[in-house]
Amino acid sequence: MRFGILGTANIGRIAVLPAIEATEHEALAVASRDEERARAFADECDVPRAYGSYEALLADDDIEAVYNPLPNARHAEWTRRAADAGCHVLCEKPLTVDAAEARELGEYCDERGVTLMEAFMYRYHPRTERAVEVVREELDDVRFVKSSFQFPLGRDAEDIRLDPDLAGGSLMDVGCYAVTAARLFLGEPDRAYASAADSRDCGVDTQLAGLLEYAEGATAEVSCSFDTQDTQFYRIEAENGWLEADPAFVPREDDQATLRYAVDGREVIERFPDIDQYRRQVEHFVDCVRHDRRPRTDAREAERTMAVMDALAESAERGEPIELAE
Repeated sequence: MRFGILGTANIGRIAVLPAIEATEHEALAVASRDEERARAFADECDVPRAYGSYEALLADDDIEAVYNPLPNARHAEWTRRAADAGCHVLCEKPLTVDAAEARELGEYCDERGVTLMEAFMYRYHPRTERAVEVVREELDDVRFVKSSFQFPLGRDAEDIRLDPDLAGGSLMDVGCYAVTAARLFLGEPDRAYASAADSRDCGVDTQLAGLLEYAEGATAEVSCSFDTQDTQFYRIEAENGWLEADPAFVPREDDQATLRYAVDGREVIERFPDIDQYRRQVEHFVDCVRHDRRPRTDAREAERTMAVMDALAESAERGEPIELAE
């Protein structure tokens, strides 16, 4: 499959483009609003074609699929335009700015017969798949999930993650991982409560802590931050044991993925080989395109995640719990 890359975001350069090139597929073109920037990216990464606009890339009939790592607020617009061009889309998380937009975008792509997948790469790592299996088959009555993704962003005031017009904020950038983990192991909550802070007076949350409540009494605690040291984990507590992954989402350099859990007093440590979860993500995406299957992280899944994030953001703004619609 021949991919076009919209923009020169660092995640494309260091993770997704190498993942594409590690498969039988090809990154054929890159586009930027600045043609010199696109050409520099193409030269550095050995991408054959460079375009000075996103429109020019989408007009290239050789492009079959698009990877969209643009700022959050631009995901929906350029995913729609890619769909109009007949291109399948692998879009960075979060797929859209809210749940309603995720639903509309999914329907738009369905109507045009193109595959749309949200790029939550950790969902395709064998450790995550094994964690889901252990929780489902061996842990009884999960009562509590704690999930967190925090890192020090630095003090660059021009960082797009601090721009409210581009749908920035720690919840949108890394809190979405914590929310997906809570949903992965506990499902859909009934109520959300959150507290947030804007430590840089930039118009977005730079830290947020939230509590999700479930009908049967289970709870999930989620947190995210741009202001604290690197932390990324999930831990599941059940009646007969527990499970944890740390670091859970983005592997650190030279880090071996490890899963720890205990069931009925028996403690287990499982280690996983060095696996490129970005490559597995690309392979899943292409497989879904070729076999006309819905991706594991499709627009419907994104809509459910965004519904929780919408509720957390609203709760933080209003200072009161928010009920989630069934």
